[in-house]
Amino acid sequence: MANLDPQTWVTLITIIVSGASIVLGTAIPALVEGRAAVKALEGIARQPDAAPSLRTTLLISMALLESTAIYVLLVVLILLFANPLLDRFFG
Repeated sequence: MANLDPQTWVTLITIIVSGASIVLGTAIPALVEGRAAVKALEGIARQPDAAPSLRTTLLISMALLESTAIYVLLVVLILLFANPLLDRFFG
């Protein structure tokens, strides 16, 4: 391991960080989306008349929460397939 050149080290660290980021970047929004769905269902159960407005608000908030996971995926794909760090440090 000590014989690796710096480009290989940057690539290995990028792969490890990308893996950790995709795990955290998708798990946390998924947990928050689950909590939001539970709260919306509780609200609908308490006040069925408010179901249409709660549903609309829930769908908008789910879309915003899911966009954070998509941004994480985008950054990870850029780091894995078009690693700008290699060009910046070794270009």
